[in-house]
Amino acid sequence: MLELLTSETPNGWKVSVLLEGLGVAYKVTPITLSKQEQKRDWYLKLNPNGRIPTLIDHEEGDFAIFESGAIMIYLAEKFGRFLPTDAKGRSRVIQWLMWQMSGLGPMMGQATVFNRYFPEKLPSVIDRYVRESSRLFGVMDARLADNEFLAGDYSIADMACFTWVRGHDWACVPIEPFVNLQRWFDAIAARPAVQRGLLVPKPPEAAEFDEKTTHQGKAILA
Repeated sequence: MLELLTSETPNGWKVSVLLEGLGVAYKVTPITLSKQEQKRDWYLKLNPNGRIPTLIDHEEGDFAIFESGAIMIYLAEKFGRFLPTDAKGRSRVIQWLMWQMSGLGPMMGQATVFNRYFPEKLPSVIDRYVRESSRLFGVMDARLADNEFLAGDYSIADMACFTWVRGHDWACVPIEPFVNLQRWFDAIAARPAVQRGLLVPKPPEAAEFDEKTTHQGKAILA
């Protein structure tokens, strides 16, 4: 049995979207970031970085994997889907996955923090992260002008980037100028497995969304 310890964040959804796409059974253990559960001793034994998500493969001697990208590669290789096996195809997917982890995720994360959670409004800082996130959207848009997906067929690279692009409104990074990116985004958002994955661990009620997201963001910032 696979166990996913996670919360409602883009990095958490990356893995739940993949698990739903694989169609495999898994247990969800919600981690409440606002209560700092990810910093407790029991969790740090599984994930020394104190972040979500963490995956435990109980069929492999309770093998724990941390870092969302590493989890995605592990699952894709374990089940033989969403990651090519030939060297060039595999490299293309991993290049875009690493691109998300080193660029798109951090820049969108900072744009969100300084737009939504930071106690002071720092216009120059906000502009820096919004502009860089927008530049990265442009990189994707150019790639998608001649490609249906980022690296050949639909892959873990698309899943990983999608969950971060999905937060464009919350991060105040417009998507409208990027028609190819919008086309790609809409196509992925329409996938039933993606829709199911975005409900993990539990979607907040509409009335509590802003409050819950803000509490969670402040917990991450702290």
